Amino acid sequence: MTPPQGHTLPKEERLCGKTTVSALISDGKWGTTAHLRFCWAAGRTTGVNRLMVSVPKKFFKRAVRRNLLKRRLREAYRLQKELLTASGVDLMLSYSSPEIADFQTIFAEVTEILQRVSQKLSPSTPGSL
Repeated sequence: MTPPQGHTLPKEERLCGKTTVSALISDGKWGTTAHLRFCWAAGRTTGVNRLMVSVPKKFFKRAVRRNLLKRRLREAYRLQKELLTASGVDLMLSYSSPEIADFQTIFAEVTEILQRVSQKLSPSTPGSL
């Protein structure tokens, strides 16, 4: 069964490459939620929003747990990526809590992140920057 149109995460929407990632980390804006740190930068020339997910080995030594959290982060983004209204945004989500959060918690935090980034990028709300 194929997912509904627009609810996929194709390869061109994945942020990869050493130079792109280092540019995002050095030039991007940072923020936090209860379990996540995020970095975003707008105005990239690609015209498509790109995502990178990171779960550090510092908190989870076992790859099974790191992969579980990465899958949850990607799925939460995939289901609500339309909340990010601007195009050309690079976004990095990094898990920063030593406890494993359930999917509903991660989903709510990704929603908050996408709304924050969209609010910062929308010109219709004066004074939000």
